[in-house]
Amino acid sequence: MALSDPIADMLTRIRNASMAKKPVVDVPSSGVKCEIARVLMEKGFVKKFVVVDDNKQGIIKILLRYTNGEPAIQGLVRFSRPGLRQYVSAVKLPRVRSGLGFAILSTPQGVMTDHEARQQNVGGEVLCKVW
Repeated sequence: MALSDPIADMLTRIRNASMAKKPVVDVPSSGVKCEIARVLMEKGFVKKFVVVDDNKQGIIKILLRYTNGEPAIQGLVRFSRPGLRQYVSAVKLPRVRSGLGFAILSTPQGVMTDHEARQQNVGGEVLCKVW
């Protein structure tokens, strides 16, 4: 079955696995999903991710992070979607939870957080918000 929004599917799988306190979540692989997982790992919301190639598409295994039994990811929301793309300029980048969270953007320089996009003075599509 083809997914209409594979990024939203990835975020939902991560959100559901963290609420169920699962240690690992498997997500079908793609380039953008690997970059989102990389950003989440750099920010300390997931411990590690590994891309496992099989004969077809491949799978991203994401090892979730917990602190005292509570998931590190308290909120994970898809912002831009296929039916309504949300693009922002460098001066209108969103602030998530007054700076306690961050947004993940797809920019011409690659996938990055809103903080990195402000430093590089680039805008792009806001993929999701994390806190």
